[in-house]
Amino acid sequence: MSDTKIPLAGVLGHPIAHSKSPQLHGHWLRIYAIRGHYIPIDIAPENLESVVRMLPTMGFVGVNVTLPHKEAVLELADLVTDRAKLIGAANTLIFRKDGKIHADNTDGYGFIQNLVQSAPKWNPKAGPALVLGAGGASRAVLASLVDIGVPEIRLTNRSPERAEQLAKEFGETIKVVDWVQAGNAMEGATTIVNTTSLGMVGKPEMRIPLDALGPDMVVSDLVYTPMQTKLLRAATEAGATAVDGLGMLLHQAVPGFERWFKTRPEVDDELRAAVLR
Repeated sequence: MSDTKIPLAGVLGHPIAHSKSPQLHGHWLRIYAIRGHYIPIDIAPENLESVVRMLPTMGFVGVNVTLPHKEAVLELADLVTDRAKLIGAANTLIFRKDGKIHADNTDGYGFIQNLVQSAPKWNPKAGPALVLGAGGASRAVLASLVDIGVPEIRLTNRSPERAEQLAKEFGETIKVVDWVQAGNAMEGATTIVNTTSLGMVGKPEMRIPLDALGPDMVVSDLVYTPMQTKLLRAATEAGATAVDGLGMLLHQAVPGFERWFKTRPEVDDELRAAVLR
């Protein structure tokens, strides 16, 4: 018999049955032979605080956080990283041994690492970026692109007010472009990112003109259902480097897993296959 506690982690959301995080972390736990478990937890907003505060007493070392709780958990944290403050949301909680709750946001990290792995020749400083959408995912993408040194970020959104607000928050690097000019804004850009739900299964198709896509571009779509969206198909046909959204999901999980289970995991083809099964 051993009195060593088996570390527990999980993902909080409402609903949560759709989450691929249990397959992702479960794969790593298996291949690294770690005595731990990763559990999906469906929790309604009104019960969020009581559940989060109880988890450490149950043996949880941390959790991932998804919709609709990513903003609310910031209020429960004792320590919040600068990037989580800037983005205004957290996707990773670490329950420290001193009892404090540490909140972080690794979405931007996952986005950049996905580009670095999938487009090794990508040079973020080579030219402007165009970002489609101004929601929560866009905030993480904008923060990471500014941080890595993209010289100009053209931001467009169907509701221009949201884009204007992000431009105020993230500074002069952000140039707001009217949604109807999104196709024209692709000209001269070297990085294009779709952070909207357009093209996702069950959502409207993307209707932006894509004839400005070219071989000098890296085109990333955060949508991964389907894996090949209209935007990514058009990018491939134009000779651009197309980067699907699944890699961002995989890479954003790395920092949390490392903190919880004391092992830095690898993102590889075997992991992608495990998550897609």
